[in-house]
Amino acid sequence: MKNNLKVSLDVPIRFSEVDSLSIVWHGNYLKYFEDVREEFGRKFGFDYLSVRDLGYVMPIITVDLKYKKAIRYGDLLTVNIFYKYSKAAKLCFDYTIQNQEQELMCTGYSEQVFLDLNDKLQIIDPPFFKAWKENQNV
Repeated sequence: MKNNLKVSLDVPIRFSEVDSLSIVWHGNYLKYFEDVREEFGRKFGFDYLSVRDLGYVMPIITVDLKYKKAIRYGDLLTVNIFYKYSKAAKLCFDYTIQNQEQELMCTGYSEQVFLDLNDKLQIIDPPFFKAWKENQNV
């Protein structure tokens, strides 16, 4: 089983994202994770709206962040997302954030489950996700 499903997204730090010390407010890191997760869905064929059209939603149930270094106004980040295989019916991702000097600024992890539109937890892979994993060889 190969697992090289990765997406990178460049993110310039804007003035509106920093505090009075010109350091990125800690909550924005989750926004950067969301942005790259959305890009992953677009690239690999299961964006949020398409999944909803199939009758499912994918809420986040776990998120973990490790802040390594302060991100500052004017930095240019590369936010990376890596698909992490799980036997369970859920999406798992690892994340890294690097600055323009390739310094590691943050690492993270998230898990999403599948609910049908009646909020019923799916304990086995929904058909579209099972087919996606087979197609991606994961």
